[in-house]
Amino acid sequence: MGLFDSLKRDRKTAETVTKQTEEPSTIEDSSYEDSIVIEDVEVIEREVVHEEEKEIPLKPIKSFKDKAPVKHVIGQTKVMAIINQKGGVGKSTTAINLSAALGEMGKQVLLVDLDPQGNSSSGLGIEKSRVDHCIYDVLLNDVPVENVIIPDVCEGLDVIPATINLAGAEVELVSEMARENRLRDSVGSLRGKYDYVFIDCPPSLGLLTVNALVAADKLLIPIQCEFYALEGVTKLLDSMKRVKTRLNPSLDIFGVLLTMYDGRTTLSKQVVEEVRSYFGKTVFETLIPRTVKLSEAPSFGQPITQYDPTGKGAQSYIDLAKEVINRG
Repeated sequence: MGLFDSLKRDRKTAETVTKQTEEPSTIEDSSYEDSIVIEDVEVIEREVVHEEEKEIPLKPIKSFKDKAPVKHVIGQTKVMAIINQKGGVGKSTTAINLSAALGEMGKQVLLVDLDPQGNSSSGLGIEKSRVDHCIYDVLLNDVPVENVIIPDVCEGLDVIPATINLAGAEVELVSEMARENRLRDSVGSLRGKYDYVFIDCPPSLGLLTVNALVAADKLLIPIQCEFYALEGVTKLLDSMKRVKTRLNPSLDIFGVLLTMYDGRTTLSKQVVEEVRSYFGKTVFETLIPRTVKLSEAPSFGQPITQYDPTGKGAQSYIDLAKEVINRG
């Protein structure tokens, strides 16, 4: 019986297909008693017109002569090197966001990108491929520092950018006269024009870092709240002492900043206690938290105070800026 049932079903299916072919407006299903009638639908084909993509013109890079006028009297310029020979501790993040926070508080700030990776430059939306001159030209080609400054990148913030050309500066400086003083001589001409000058140093103790140590009045040392926090800091302090003895007697530590703090972990709390016991009152009260927004902001070319102004990352750098101002 199963074989005959199968043949009957095939025959009925064939009849149904034939009927559908003859009457295209009606679909008849053997499983339902009723028939579904589909009305004829008029289909109108229209030609799709693609709009031409408009190219957004890039903003021209301003020169120092186009800088907005300063609205307050500038006192003594404070030059600080943001330094740690260990990479990934938040040097560039601190350089960008602290500078921007101070600028929004009415201070005039200059950020010198001395790292060949140029993270501080790109993190503020500067396209390095469009930069004619960078800090390399100041150090090795005797280009006046005013010709390199990009003014008003953010409110109250100017930048001396870095490009990949700076990668060869370590080798080229070896044979130069007064190689340790190149940056100090350039930055010295800007004293009285800015409240703060921050130098974002590379993660090494080469000639670029030595130039920063000689040019700076004080050091700001970011230390991440992780296991290897104090590793290498002792070498940095030894280098600082040597530079202070022979090249820059006024050099000292302005403050130690704890970054990437996660209050949920015991490790972060232990590192905070260890660093505070080692450096004492030089450690800032402000702790920079580990947040996704702080990591995202550089990809949008904005400081955290613009990218996520109400977040805890922005608030922490605003608090840090207040501490920096209070320390004088």
